Amino acid sequence: MMALERIPDQIGYLVMKEDGAVVASGGDLENSEHVGNIVVNLITLADSVGTDHGSFKKISIVYPEFSYVICLSNKKIYIVKKRFQPVPETLPSVTVSEGNASAVSVDA
Repeated sequence: MMALERIPDQIGYLVMKEDGAVVASGGDLENSEHVGNIVVNLITLADSVGTDHGSFKKISIVYPEFSYVICLSNKKIYIVKKRFQPVPETLPSVTVSEGNASAVSVDA
């Protein structure tokens, strides 16, 4: 599972079989069967919602300081816990020329 340990900002990982059995884990998710059970239930729910376009490819759960990224591949469930550093939202600046309300510029 060395590849999971090299993911940038990764602070934990969990790899499970489809039945929920833990195959590998590390970091904050070391032996975290509780998180694994929650994810299995979440996947079951996501599959039940399904669309005509097939099932999901990835589920992200984002908290203020970290996120979980969940993917399915080769009949295994991969869960990675990553530090979350949101990009500050930059609002466009609006300038109104003095004395002329019709002259407005927006910098995006």
